[in-house]
Amino acid sequence: MSARNMKKEWILQLLLVLTLAAGAAFAASGKSYTGTVSDSMCGAKHAMPGDDAACTRACVGKGSKYALVVGDKVYTLETSDKAALSTLDKQAGAKATVTGTEKDNTIAVSSVKPAK
Repeated sequence: MSARNMKKEWILQLLLVLTLAAGAAFAASGKSYTGTVSDSMCGAKHAMPGDDAACTRACVGKGSKYALVVGDKVYTLETSDKAALSTLDKQAGAKATVTGTEKDNTIAVSSVKPAK
């Protein structure tokens, strides 16, 4: 193989690697969902008397996962990130924007922030 062909081959491989890396970075960030922070046991309708925030916190304290209610859909939220869990706790019963990747009504959370 000539030096010129080797250089072309190297450039094509570099472009392929950069394209794949950009695609992976985009996929990792996911999509944003805005809704009300709840828990996976209660979903959109809370069973405990009192406000939705207290019910959400009580259910999560008993092992339920956080959830996000967006319209008629309830997404279970998967995260072990302490900052995300702290924001979810603060936003319990309130609106939040969750970014992540969704599969089978479960969002793998990459970030959480209060909704604007």
